[in-house]
Amino acid sequence: MEARARGIRCRGSVAETGRSRVSEKVSETSGGEQHTTGTRARVPASRRAARGPRSTHRSLPELEDALRLLAQEWRLPVELRGRLTQSVAALAGPPLREGRSVTLAARRGARELTVELRPAAVAPDETPALPPEAAGRGARWRLTRPCEEDAHEEGAHEEGPQEEGPREGDTREEGAREDGPRRKSPREADADDKAPHAGDSPAGGAAAGSARELLAEELREARARIAELTDDRQRLTQELAETNSGVLALYVQLEERDEQLRRAHGQMLRELEDALRPPPVAVPGLEMAIHYAPADTDAPTGGDLYDWFRLPDGTVHITVVDALGHGVTSTRSALNVTHAVRTLALEGHPLGQIVARTDEILLPFDRELMATVQLVRIDPVTGLVRIANGSHPPALVARAGGATEYLEVRGRGIGYPLPGSERVREDALGPGDLLVLYTDGLTESRRDPRDGERRLALAAARHRGLPTEEVPGALAAEMHTVILHPDDTLALTVRRTGA
Repeated sequence: MEARARGIRCRGSVAETGRSRVSEKVSETSGGEQHTTGTRARVPASRRAARGPRSTHRSLPELEDALRLLAQEWRLPVELRGRLTQSVAALAGPPLREGRSVTLAARRGARELTVELRPAAVAPDETPALPPEAAGRGARWRLTRPCEEDAHEEGAHEEGPQEEGPREGDTREEGAREDGPRRKSPREADADDKAPHAGDSPAGGAAAGSARELLAEELREARARIAELTDDRQRLTQELAETNSGVLALYVQLEERDEQLRRAHGQMLRELEDALRPPPVAVPGLEMAIHYAPADTDAPTGGDLYDWFRLPDGTVHITVVDALGHGVTSTRSALNVTHAVRTLALEGHPLGQIVARTDEILLPFDRELMATVQLVRIDPVTGLVRIANGSHPPALVARAGGATEYLEVRGRGIGYPLPGSERVREDALGPGDLLVLYTDGLTESRRDPRDGERRLALAAARHRGLPTEEVPGALAAEMHTVILHPDDTLALTVRRTGA
């Protein structure tokens, strides 16, 4: 019940507790007539907004001492008292330095404490810890006291003398009674200005000593707060260091795992490339090399594939395929073409019919398949070269004497209307001659394919003297100095070395 009553007192508003109740006092006159006069009921002093002290100060230490004593009387917490003192001093400093005096006024309510300062600086020396309200040329702070302190003080007031209503014969007006003390005359105001200020009398000296004790208390509270914040900072720093250490260890583990995944991924790609791109065929009289680069760096394969193998009659068969698209889907299409061509070549089908027969075999299973194909047969003994083509860029020959020539063969690729090579072209490779087979990604990196073929011929003539295994990479590097249309790129070279 006691806690509940205390809570009710804490929640009560100042307006309700300050409301006065009027009772009627009935008296009889000598004639026996009765009349009623209004009397004010006795109200506890703690339930009225009491006007606090008002003082004038001409120095900042004097103002701070008065404010500390006032805050101590109100039993404000030490930290709140220090913040209030700092805020008032920040706004009172400029006018005091200009030689003006400042007035400190206080008003105490049931739950609210109000402090006013006049005048107050518009631009204070430092940012106030407690931002004030604007009050004309001054500043106002409204503070709320703790509930327990208020309840204790309220009980103390209720035990003391209580306010009585107006007595008979009292000629003061009711309005003057409610509005506070009357206004002082000019003579009284002049006497107040000549009166001694705080610190001038022995009592003032005692008050100053008490204010210094309060200041020391605030300093102790501030040092304790600083020590607490320092401990918190050290604790947070230690926790942060431990967290960073754990994160660093986790980062190292992730880096190690990522490196393991990269090595495993690279090994898998190398094995996949070995399965898709067979190594050069070891044939006396011929040197072969290959360069391949996919358009998508994240995909190890694309639609450009090749195949080379030796036939039973001793000739070397080479297949170059460029399937439509990029990535794994185009790789699957190109693999289907190379497997079908290898099967047909090993079965002995004529070179000029293999392109058309491959279309007949694959089209029923993949209606979306489109690919260009170039088939080359080379006799390493005689140097005879036979070429069949299905919509593929022409082969290039760089002669040992420096001349270059494109071996054109008309035809249509797989998935095209009327697929097949129109004829089989025959030519001969002399000792030192270089045969270059490629896909359109090598010559069409710029806008004009014809210009790409011209540049390729010049590059082949310039690099034909390099070792055979270096020629494909050198051609690709020179042709791709400017890339406007990235695409899968394949360059394959064959050099005849025998007589």
